[in-house]
Amino acid sequence: MNGEGKVVCVTGGSGYIASWLVKILLQRGYVVKTTVRDPGDPKKTDHLLALDGAKERLHLFKANLLEEGSFDAAVDGCEGVFHTASPVLFAATDPQLSFVSSINIFFIELHELQEIFPFYFSGFQAELIDPAVKGTLNVLKACTKVKSVKRVIITSSMATIPYNGKPLHLDVVVDETWFSDPAVCKELKLWYVLSKTLAEEAAWKFAKENSIDLVTINPGFVSGPPLQPTLNGTVEMILNLVNGAQTYPDANYRSVDVRDVAYAHIRAFEIPSANGRYCLVTNALHYSEVLKIIHQQYPTLPLPAKCVTHSLNNLPVQKYMVSMEKAKTLGISFIPLEVTLRDTIESLKEKGFLSI
Repeated sequence: MNGEGKVVCVTGGSGYIASWLVKILLQRGYVVKTTVRDPGDPKKTDHLLALDGAKERLHLFKANLLEEGSFDAAVDGCEGVFHTASPVLFAATDPQLSFVSSINIFFIELHELQEIFPFYFSGFQAELIDPAVKGTLNVLKACTKVKSVKRVIITSSMATIPYNGKPLHLDVVVDETWFSDPAVCKELKLWYVLSKTLAEEAAWKFAKENSIDLVTINPGFVSGPPLQPTLNGTVEMILNLVNGAQTYPDANYRSVDVRDVAYAHIRAFEIPSANGRYCLVTNALHYSEVLKIIHQQYPTLPLPAKCVTHSLNNLPVQKYMVSMEKAKTLGISFIPLEVTLRDTIESLKEKGFLSI
């Protein structure tokens, strides 16, 4: 119970990563103040209120990424702030996105999906960039008003790492010293990547100017069992993969378990020497290898047998490796992919999304 008596804030508490973050923080004895857009929506809050310790130590606050000052009450009195709230890529209604899903590449990493179909995402600039950048700055501004805040942990993304014009192939190992270049993102029309890159750049600049102790967690494809009752994008990608997809991509599955991502946030707060950025990619297997693991566990599942290489606008799906040397200093025993995949599929069964 390392956090007993300490008060922390988690933004976007109803989200996939944030829900696990809230759960583990409560398990470790923290008092958790978490923000949601609509505290009255049971689909967003019931699973949080049912967590062990929630009755005594969980407090819900209404907040909106684009409303400056809306995070002030939640941040007030906190020692640590975990900013996980972020715009959801597929939240907007666009009939063209149903085409993307229908051709069975919905399970590719979000930034890789955009890389393959950049023209479908051009309409998301305002929906992605403004909430990502302004939301991050609004949370950090709230932190400057509170003397008790010792460290801020931001959920960033591997999208902010490799897109800088350097060649990417299987012999390349990227790490925390790599930064995606906004100019390259704009040139390639990678709007999701641009939103995450600009948000992290803005965070580091603001933190330096205002002497905020900032750490970012940069996960790859996040998978694992969801706590929330609804499907989020990354879990739905897994569902589509095991639920009748005809093809799988010629790409590497750079993934990390959602529980490890949540725990990495907490360790980055609890370890005094933690600093800078942390890449989190525990697996970098080809999708064919991922399917072999699933088949060994669930031999009757209708898994895709055909591998397809997608390349549009001279943008092939990139294959590269990610260094985990710095992430290992957080002292986490990372969950094996076999366990992550099994737990994800079992959760989908329990929630009624998958019948096998």
